[in-house]
Amino acid sequence: MQPTLSRALRCLLGSKKRAAAVVAFWVLMAGLLAGVAPTLESVEDNASANLPPAASDSMKARDLIRAELPGQDAIPAIVVVRGEGDGAGAQAEEAVARISSALSGDARPEQVTGVISTATTPGAAAELVSEDRDTQLVIVPMTGSASDESFQDAVGEVRALAADRAGPAEVAVTGPAGIATDTVKVFSSGDKVMLLATILLVLFILLAIYRSPLMALVPLLAVGVAMRVAETTGALLAEAGLITVSSQTASIMTVLLFGVGTDYALIITARYREALLDEPDRPRAMRVAVRRTAESVLASASTIVLAMFALLAAVSPALRGFGPYLALGVAVMALVAFTFLPALILLLGNGVFWPGGVDKAAARSRGAGVWHRVAALVARAPVRVASVVIALLVAMSAGLLGYQESFNTLSGFRTATESERGQRLVQEEFGPGESAPSTVVVRAGEDLRTTTVPADVTAALAGADDVSRVDERPRFSEDGRTAFHEVVLDHDPYSSEALDAVGPLAKTARAATEAAGVQDATVLVGGETAQTADIRSALDRDTLIIVILVLVIVTAVLVLLLRSLLAPLYLVATLILSFLATLGATTFFTLTVLGDEGLGNRVTAYIFVFLVALGVDYNIFIMSRFKQELRTSPPAQAIGAALTRTGGVVSSAGLILAATFAVLMTQPIRELFQFGFAMAFGILLDTFVIRPLLVPALVRLLGDHALWPTRPAALREPSVPMRPAGRAVPDAASGRLLRAFTWIAVTEACTWAGLLIGMYFKYVPETTELGVRIFGALHGAAFVVYVLLTLLVALRLKWRLGRTTLLALLAAVPPFATVAFEIWARGTGRLPGPGAVGAAPDSPDMV
Repeated sequence: MQPTLSRALRCLLGSKKRAAAVVAFWVLMAGLLAGVAPTLESVEDNASANLPPAASDSMKARDLIRAELPGQDAIPAIVVVRGEGDGAGAQAEEAVARISSALSGDARPEQVTGVISTATTPGAAAELVSEDRDTQLVIVPMTGSASDESFQDAVGEVRALAADRAGPAEVAVTGPAGIATDTVKVFSSGDKVMLLATILLVLFILLAIYRSPLMALVPLLAVGVAMRVAETTGALLAEAGLITVSSQTASIMTVLLFGVGTDYALIITARYREALLDEPDRPRAMRVAVRRTAESVLASASTIVLAMFALLAAVSPALRGFGPYLALGVAVMALVAFTFLPALILLLGNGVFWPGGVDKAAARSRGAGVWHRVAALVARAPVRVASVVIALLVAMSAGLLGYQESFNTLSGFRTATESERGQRLVQEEFGPGESAPSTVVVRAGEDLRTTTVPADVTAALAGADDVSRVDERPRFSEDGRTAFHEVVLDHDPYSSEALDAVGPLAKTARAATEAAGVQDATVLVGGETAQTADIRSALDRDTLIIVILVLVIVTAVLVLLLRSLLAPLYLVATLILSFLATLGATTFFTLTVLGDEGLGNRVTAYIFVFLVALGVDYNIFIMSRFKQELRTSPPAQAIGAALTRTGGVVSSAGLILAATFAVLMTQPIRELFQFGFAMAFGILLDTFVIRPLLVPALVRLLGDHALWPTRPAALREPSVPMRPAGRAVPDAASGRLLRAFTWIAVTEACTWAGLLIGMYFKYVPETTELGVRIFGALHGAAFVVYVLLTLLVALRLKWRLGRTTLLALLAAVPPFATVAFEIWARGTGRLPGPGAVGAAPDSPDMV
C-alpha cells in the first residue's frame, strides 16, 4: 500500500499547481452537484422514521383498515374547544357550530375531507362531548402526507379558522395532523441556530488551538465542501429511492461532519507541523504527514462507516434509514481530509501559519508539558491509575438504576406547542386514552355479522384490564368478514402501561373469537398505541443486534490495525465501560435532574453506535502511535512517547467533537438534547480519562504482551536491508490459505446471488419461502466464515490495512444489492408497498 500511496500523494500534492488542481476539482464537484441535485428538505422523509416495521401486526392492521374502510387513510386533526366561565357548555357548543360551518364551507383548505362534530353528526355526541359538557371535540379528516409543506400549511389554516371562530372559548388543534405539523416546525426552527452555533463554536476552539486565522478556517472550509457534496449526493440518492433522509438524520449529519472533519484536520496538520521540523520542503513534509496518518485516519473512517452500515441489519425504519446517509457523509469527509485539506494548506503557503510563523507552529508539535506529567503519573502508578478510573466508571454506571424509556412524542418537545396543549385538554376532560383510541381487528373466513363473534369480542374487551370503554357497535367491512372494534385504554396512549396492554388486548379478542367457534380468525390491534408497541419491540431487537455487530466491527478493525489479538479485547472493554458510564450519567442528569419522563426510545442505540465508533478513534490514534514508537523504543518508553505526542492534538480533537455534539442541546427536541449531552459527556470521558489514563495504564501493565501475539522485537527497525514490509514470504500454507479464502469469497458471492433469486421467487405468489430460508442460512454461514478468514489471511500474509479494508468492505456490497432489489420489487408490485394490504380480500389468514 505504501508505494501506491506515495505515488498517489506525489500526484496530488507534488507541487502548488497540483494542489491547486485538487482544490479546484472539489470546488467544481460541489458546484456541479448543487446545480443538479434537489434540496435536501424536499426529499426528507419524516413519516416512515416514526413507523414500526412494515411486517408488524399494527401495520397490517393499518393497511387492512385503509382497504376495508374507505376514507380511513385520512390523517385526523382534532379541534378541542373548551368553554370558559358561566355558560361554558353553551359557549363551547356555539363555537363548535361556527368552526364546523367554517371547515365545511368553500373557504376551507382543500385537504379537509369532512367534519365530524355535534353540529354535523349529533349521534356522535357521546364520544365528542365531555361529561361536564364544557368541552367538545371536532374531528377534521385531512388528506395528504404530513411531511408535505402543503399539508402543514393546511393544518395552519385549520388552526387559523378555528381560532377565528372560537370566540371567547379556548381552542387548540391536536391529533396526528397537529402533532406531525408541530414536529416539523420544532425541527426546522432549530436547524439554522444549530448550524450557526456549530460554526462559531468550532471556529473559536480552532483559533485557540492554532493561533492562526487561516489555519483555523481551513478545516471549516473542508467541512463545508464535504457537507455540500454529501448533502447533494444524499439528496440525489434519496430522490432515486435508494436511501431515506429525515430531519433528525440531517441535524446529526451536520454536527458529525464538523466534529469528524476537524478531528481529521487536527491529526493531519499536527503531523505536518511535526514533519516540518526535519523536512523544510513543504510539499514533501505534507506527503510525509498524510502518509503517516493514513492508516489511523483510514481505520477511524472505516470504523464509523462500517458501524453506520451495521444499522442496515435493523428492522426499525428509524434505525435502518439512519446509517447509509451518515456513512456517505463520513466517507466523503475522509476523502476531503486526505486531498482537499492538505492541498489547500499547501496552496496558502506561509500565510497559513501567520502570525506566529512556521517555527513556532512546528515547535508546538513536540507536546505540552502537561502530557509529560500525565505520562509520568501513569508510569509511576499504573495499577492505582487503572483502579481509580475503573471505579469512577462503575460509579457513573450506577445511574442506570433509574433507566427508563419514553415513547411520547409530545413530551419530547422542549418548547410549547399547540398540539401538546390540545392533547392535555383531551386527557383532562375526556380521559387519558381518548386522544388515540386503538382498533381491534377481527378477520375471518365467514360473514361475522351472522355470528355472535362481534358481541362476544365487544363484551370480552369491555371487561379486560386497562380498558376504559369499547364502542358498542363495531364497524364491518363490505363483505362482513372483518370487524373493527374501537377500544379506549385508561392510560396515556404512549405510556409503558398502554404499550404493555396491546398484547393482552389481542389475546382477549382471540380467546373470545375461538370461544364463539371461529378458529381460523386473524386478530390484530391497530392505532397509535399498537404501532408504538411494535416500535418498542423492534427497537429492543435491533439494539441487541446492532450492539453485537458494532463490537465485532470495532474489534476487527483494531485487529487489522494493530496486528494483535489481545489489544482489541482490552480496548473494546474500555469502550463498553465508557458507554455504560455515559448512559448512566445521561440517565441521572436528564431524568433525575431535568425531570424528563424517560430517555428517547432511540437514544440508547444512537449513543452506543456513535460513542463506540467515535470513541475508538482516540484509542486508534494513541495505539497506532504506540506501535510506531515501538520501532525505536521499548514498550514503557513507547507508550509514554505516544501519550505525549498525541496528547495535545487528540485532546483538542475530542474537545471539538464534544463541543459540536453539545450544540444538539440547543435543539428543542428531547431526543436530540439527550443524545447531544450523552455524546459530549462520553467523548470528553474518552478524551480526558480513558485514552490518557486507563489505556496507557493497561498497556504499561501488560508490557511486552500489550500487542500479543506481536512482540516488540518484531517491530524494531532492521539494521540491515530486509524484504519490504507487507510482503510475506510465500509458502505452501499461505498458498492453501489464499485458495481457501478465494473459495469462501466465491461461496459468499454465490449465496448472495442465490438469496436474491430466492427473494425474487418469494414475491411470486405460487412459491413458498423455503428457498429463501435455505439460501439465507447458507449465506449467513458463508458470511461469518468469510469475515473470519479475511482476518486470518490479513494477519498471516501481513496485508496492509487498506487492502484488508477493501476486501472486508466487499461483504457490505450485497446488502445494497438486496435493498436495490427490494425497491425494484416494490416498484413492480412483487413486494407490497408500505401502504398496501398484505393479502387479497379472500385470504384472511395471510393478513
